Amino acid sequence: QVQLVESGGGLVQAGGSLRLSCPASGRTLSNYAMGWFRQPPGKERQCVAANSRTGGSAWYADSVKGRFTITRDNAKNTVYLQMNSVKPEDAAVYYCAATPAYYSGSTVYTGTRSYDYWGQGTQVTVSS
Repeated sequence: QVQLVESGGGLVQAGGSLRLSCPASGRTLSNYAMGWFRQPPGKERQCVAANSRTGGSAWYADSVKGRFTITRDNAKNTVYLQMNSVKPEDAAVYYCAATPAYYSGSTVYTGTRSYDYWGQGTQVTVSS
């Protein structure tokens, strides 16, 4: 199993930047496709960014395209979400997730059901 622990959330002003980190333990992330999801209060959890196992393919929700970037550092066994030009509507609990992708290095997964492992979430609050 892989354990994920998000960090880096907090209060940010609209227009500012934040970087979320998701270090993993138990398994090497180079065998996993990764995703970042968010869940505002009273709404469903949705994918905002996803990364293939090799890191060569990425997907972004239209609402964050051009502002958020998902990256991974396999040496540190960590996935990041760089959030720039943050908007009030970006406020949510953010989760990172991992799914084994031994046979498909380029597939990107965006559905919650595709992921087997989840972190506990980190709160992002945006002040306008």
